[in-house]
Amino acid sequence: MSYNQLLEKVILPFGDLVFRSSFVRELKTWRNIQHLSAGEISGIQRKNLEKILGHAVRNIPYYRSLNVDFDEDPYNWVKNFPILKKADIKESIEGLISGDRNKLISHATSGSSGVQSVVYVDKIEEAVSNAIQVLWWEWAGYRIGDRLIQTGMTPGRGLRKSLKDYFFRTRYVTAYNYSESYILGILKTAEHSSNYSLAGYASSLYPIALTAREKGEMDIRFRTVITWGDKLFPHYRRTIEDTFSTRVYETYGCGEGLRIAAQKDLEYMYIMSPHVYLEIVDEKGNEIPDGEMGYVLVTRLDGYSMPLIRYYLGDLAIKLPEEKYPSDRELNFPILQRVIGRDTDIVRTRTGKFMIVHFFTAIFEHIPEIRQFKVIQKDLDGIVIEYIRD
Repeated sequence: MSYNQLLEKVILPFGDLVFRSSFVRELKTWRNIQHLSAGEISGIQRKNLEKILGHAVRNIPYYRSLNVDFDEDPYNWVKNFPILKKADIKESIEGLISGDRNKLISHATSGSSGVQSVVYVDKIEEAVSNAIQVLWWEWAGYRIGDRLIQTGMTPGRGLRKSLKDYFFRTRYVTAYNYSESYILGILKTAEHSSNYSLAGYASSLYPIALTAREKGEMDIRFRTVITWGDKLFPHYRRTIEDTFSTRVYETYGCGEGLRIAAQKDLEYMYIMSPHVYLEIVDEKGNEIPDGEMGYVLVTRLDGYSMPLIRYYLGDLAIKLPEEKYPSDRELNFPILQRVIGRDTDIVRTRTGKFMIVHFFTAIFEHIPEIRQFKVIQKDLDGIVIEYIRD
């Protein structure tokens, strides 16, 4: 039995038992869902949308108070709900939660839009989110238990994440201190090996590729590269793919536990429509035709602990018109043509260090007195931080 098989068939089921989770079960469920027909996938989404809307208006005080007009067609019904923004979550957090908050798991949003809030999920909802993420990694060629270098912004991993890193053979590195020597230390781990994959924020992987390219004598070929968290700009993708002789797979989700879309065999991304209902709207909240750019609204279809209905992410995106769907696509999910995202860019220092947007969000999320912030860099001599008090 290989280590990958041992991890999935023995270690992870035991972990689910100990932590009373259901990751393995949810992963098997989503592995099956991915092979369904377009009609079957659409049917699951319709049923899930109807159930979450009904749950919201019956059991969630915030939505009960809105007296939303009912419609037998859930796709019309959902349009009667108002757009939910992060500021609404902060102001109405108690009215949005179902059950005992102390028994739920909290997720702080990244705050990359400048507004930070907290969302709550139960263990099943957490397992669904984690399972979809691993499924996306499998689309990129990763297998559970493969060696992985992962970047992130949580140096204090805690017991569960530390165990996950150990058993998943993951080297977790923080994207705070991006000096050349630090990046070279990361790269040394994977030198002369084809067994490593690389994953993390797109803007945190780009400086790694830049440094590796400048140190051309290093022999590094990642099996696959997976990005999330912020915009994968075209020059990020080109640099990473050219430097590491591999393909970059983009995923699109948010810190609130929503797994929206990911790449597999296409240049486009498959939308996880049994898990989310995605709307692209204009400035007035009206749905626009596929193929046109608009604002992203997302409804989580299995988030009963704290329903997020027509949740405004602050992103811009384009859905691919159905008549342009590739005939040879491998899966039957709806397709997202492109995520425009936010142009968050990177702050640079005179010493050559990089600071990505999450460097700042990871700091400001711990300062509740600040409601919203902006980071401005005009030159290498410094930055200006503007903020609004809570």
